Amino acid sequence: MRVVRFASRAAFAAGLALAAMTMASGPVFAEDTVMVGGAAMYPSKTIVENAVNSKDHTTLVAAVKAAGLVDTLNSAGPFTVFAPTNAAFAKLPAGTVDTLVKPENKAMLTTILTYHVVPGRLTAAELTKAVKAGHGKAMLKTVQGEDLTVEWKHERFEVVDAKGGTAWVTIPDVLQSNGVIHVVDTVLMPK
Repeated sequence: MRVVRFASRAAFAAGLALAAMTMASGPVFAEDTVMVGGAAMYPSKTIVENAVNSKDHTTLVAAVKAAGLVDTLNSAGPFTVFAPTNAAFAKLPAGTVDTLVKPENKAMLTTILTYHVVPGRLTAAELTKAVKAGHGKAMLKTVQGEDLTVEWKHERFEVVDAKGGTAWVTIPDVLQSNGVIHVVDTVLMPK
């Protein structure tokens, strides 16, 4: 048995108080986080609460704000979001993002952003099952209404949009309290 000696009665009282507070608050568990854009993504936070901390998603966050989708992506969901990085937005023709975030283009911006969102929480394991069940392809109905196609190629997921454009999932399974994010390297476009 180990005996702990305290330097004073005050130190002993402080130790008892700390032990009592720890037991009263219950055990503390660390969250399994994924690093995205230099920031930890916490499974206890919403899609928006996490995305605002990623330095790789500042364009996406600005677009979500301009489209008025913050409340939606902060809601209970659940949602699966294929989240394009700043580099993905930079692949678009010059001036595209600046044009899309103008108030008069809110409907078009909303259409593009909601095309990146699928209802439900589809982790990589669930996407794999859907791809296997679809004999190599899974068709996902987006919130926007059109389909995305997910395939497994070269040891990672490829997402094909309605125009035949492709994006690679670069970081899968970024779990959120209201869904999951899969980071993609290209902006997906509806018809």
